[in-house]
Amino acid sequence: MLTCKSLLWKNAARGVSLASKVRPCLGPVITHSRHLYNSASSQGDAIRSLHMTKTWKGNKSTNSERVNIVSRRSLFTETSHACAKCQKTSQLINNTPKREILPDNVVPLHYDLIVEPDFETFKFEGSVKIELKINNSGIDTVTLNTIDIDIHCAKLGDIAASKINIKEEQQVTDFVFPEGTLASFKDNVILNIKFTGILNDNMAGFYRAKYEDKLTGETKYMATTQMEPTDARRAFPCFDEPNLKASFAITLVSDPSLTHLSNMDVKNEYIKDGKKFTLFNTTPKMSTYLVAYIIAELKYVESKNFRIPVRVYATPGNEKDGQFAADLTAKTLAFFEKTFGIQYPLPKMDNVAVHEFSAGAMENWGLVTYRVVDLLLDKDNSTLDRIQRVAEVVQHELAHQWFGNLVTMDWWEGLWLNEGFATWMSWYSCNEFQPEWKVWEQYVTDTLQHALGLDSLRSSHPIEVPVKKADEINQIFDAISYSKGASLLRMISKWLGEETFIKGVSQYLSKFKYGNAKTEDLWDALADASGKDVRSVMNIWTKKVGFPVVSVSEEGNGKITFRQNRYLSTADVKADEDTTIYPVFLALKTKDGVDSSFVLNERSKTIELKDQHFFKVNSEQSGIYITSYSDERWAKLGEQADLLSVEDRVGLVADAKTLSASGYTSTINFMNLISKWNKEKSFVVWDQIINSISSLKSTWLFESKETQNALDNFTKQLISSMTHDLGWQFKASDSFSTQRLKVTMFGAACAARDADVERAALKMFTDYCNGNKEAIPALIKPIVFNTAARIGGMENYERIYKIYLNPVSNDEKLAALRSFGRFKEPELLKRTLGYLFDGTVLNQDIYIPMQGMRAHQEGVEILWSWVQKNWDELVKRLPPGLSMLGSVVTLGTSGFTSLQKIDEIKKFFATKSTKGFDQSLAQSLDTITSKAQWVNRDRDVIDKYLKDNGYF
Repeated sequence: MLTCKSLLWKNAARGVSLASKVRPCLGPVITHSRHLYNSASSQGDAIRSLHMTKTWKGNKSTNSERVNIVSRRSLFTETSHACAKCQKTSQLINNTPKREILPDNVVPLHYDLIVEPDFETFKFEGSVKIELKINNSGIDTVTLNTIDIDIHCAKLGDIAASKINIKEEQQVTDFVFPEGTLASFKDNVILNIKFTGILNDNMAGFYRAKYEDKLTGETKYMATTQMEPTDARRAFPCFDEPNLKASFAITLVSDPSLTHLSNMDVKNEYIKDGKKFTLFNTTPKMSTYLVAYIIAELKYVESKNFRIPVRVYATPGNEKDGQFAADLTAKTLAFFEKTFGIQYPLPKMDNVAVHEFSAGAMENWGLVTYRVVDLLLDKDNSTLDRIQRVAEVVQHELAHQWFGNLVTMDWWEGLWLNEGFATWMSWYSCNEFQPEWKVWEQYVTDTLQHALGLDSLRSSHPIEVPVKKADEINQIFDAISYSKGASLLRMISKWLGEETFIKGVSQYLSKFKYGNAKTEDLWDALADASGKDVRSVMNIWTKKVGFPVVSVSEEGNGKITFRQNRYLSTADVKADEDTTIYPVFLALKTKDGVDSSFVLNERSKTIELKDQHFFKVNSEQSGIYITSYSDERWAKLGEQADLLSVEDRVGLVADAKTLSASGYTSTINFMNLISKWNKEKSFVVWDQIINSISSLKSTWLFESKETQNALDNFTKQLISSMTHDLGWQFKASDSFSTQRLKVTMFGAACAARDADVERAALKMFTDYCNGNKEAIPALIKPIVFNTAARIGGMENYERIYKIYLNPVSNDEKLAALRSFGRFKEPELLKRTLGYLFDGTVLNQDIYIPMQGMRAHQEGVEILWSWVQKNWDELVKRLPPGLSMLGSVVTLGTSGFTSLQKIDEIKKFFATKSTKGFDQSLAQSLDTITSKAQWVNRDRDVIDKYLKDNGYF
């Protein structure tokens, strides 16, 4: 799944709106099919408890006297499950906190589920028959996961439950039967439950998504699902754990005018008593978090280039923009079948655009759901980043059809393997289909830096996180799961060789298909394919937090010493935090090539290098670490760009900035390095240069206007020649790389207030608003909107607001929404924040204008004040169990740069429950600490550099 959360931490100035990438699958924090703008970057910037009283139609008795709601936490089985496949009890995990899991006296084999939503009451009626395997007939209680489900009755065979205990905090319901009930059955028994649920508006479980009919202008709703990670229990009573797989036969009931979709194809459909009943074929064994069904007015386009039906569904009037994704889906399925050597096992593949969606996308088996903007594409009115974003998200979710769906993690600590692999695989297939995109070069400035940024915080976590209970799961859908996980897999593929890596993955999928597996199972498959001890190397990277900084000391006699230590952005590593020795592949590049034989698997190592004129550690930036050189070596590398690959140059820029921020080297080394590379030709390197400057400027955000203007002058001198030489006219003959470079430079020049470029942007904006719809090239439309907003004024605001209400594309709508945050006038910022609650902005998009506010002092301060004043309403709209509240907390706090603000933020949250977003809050506070230390340490150094070089 792609999330928004993962996006929040994205450092790149990529023109995408969401999560996604890092939650394509799960959703915003501002990652994943689950990308965000850095809000400081030049180009852009993640109620329940209603109690139902309606009874099952035709069933007068709800046995309400036997329903007991228990709010107090009580003990229940925590450490082991019976395997439904072999009926043997197996320990799920060792040396981790006890998990809160369901008792294993029974396990599910099959579900028959019937669901009927009511679009008037926003409730749904349901019945579920669960075939259970009896493991212990001496226990007459069946415990299922439920949230916000009103149980009417429950029977085992013909025997009614004598008591129904709802434990709200534990999210379970105990169905207690008379003594001896289970013993009266043999091996299997059918549990029959009738219930009512809430068709909620929180984008979780079975929920309603509001939209405006594009053809009629009416407000309508679609009923859709989002089960991952633990919201199937909101849709129907179930065994909501990933290793309790079962098959599902789903029936949907509604008005005949609506389309019904589910994981499988249709078995039978008929009209009865004025209602449409759709029975779907039975699924293979799968986890509850992959169950999906949709009832809505939908149209579709399709691709016939694969052996099974491939369709993209959308609400009427939008379906025409689905052809790009449909064609890509067909091509990707064929490519993955060939790559893995395993046929896609379902009879169809549907992709659906959902109007309100908390993540970027979700990999439901056979029925993948997406944010509208991450699936539907109007290529003529979209940025290059949007096109690439849609391609990556689609391919991310399709990779999950094998890695995650066919073979599923045993428990949630294996989430990283699902998401990391799908992220890696989306880049792998993108590179196959679109080599001109140079995705493996972009990986270094995108995925790798995304991972290192979050993992450099003290509040980071290992790739593989022990998970005890449901409210901890959403918080690990972050850059560690997605980006560090993918970076680790890239490192492994480089170590083993790509062909060997794919071979091992294929063997893993074949061995565990339709079952569950642990991280170690993949390591063993890769070891079998390669003959290398993968497990011992990778266990360190997955089970230990952080990454090292490798310090390089040149001793002048031909010897070089490498030393590794834990890296923290705050540069205050304690002794007990620096005990891990990582297996670091040094990959030493010299004029003679790359020597991959050196592995730093001890604290320090000295080697002899006869010719030290040129060398670089971590060739192609494949390893998950940063390298610290002497000032003299930084100066030499700055003169040796012609000896370095694009990945190497990107890595040096990123490492220099990262080391400057933490004090390992002077910020002057970073500024000198990029100053020497003002003739750079690669858009990827320029992306990293601009991102790194944006990071510096966001840290100096609360410094004097004179200093901020001097930083803009530094940027202008660096980029102006290249920007004006390239121009901002786009021709059909331009290559992808040329177009991307023009976009990057134009955006940076606008952000730095280059007079000529800013004047051109404002003329485009005025002409566009006056009716010339060709005035702004689609590729730079977000930049032009941001520029108009930065200039400010009521007239510009009203113009952008009009565009937001009547956009020519989804991409344009989001660009307008994000640019609202770029205005600095308090009254306009307050007006924008008002839109977040009055229905003008969908709940799924609430964080988007906040991104723009983080680009300036006024926005940072007003946003934080608004978060405090509206906290209760935020919690109501974005419950802590979902990831989006953590995204808002991050956006609302992390823009500050002083230690004093940390105290203020801590004081506010001291009286609030931080359950569900405590990790996001800790990460935000670590980010502020790092920025405060950087600016306090280098304030005078930067001022002197800027004055000495004539930028003041």
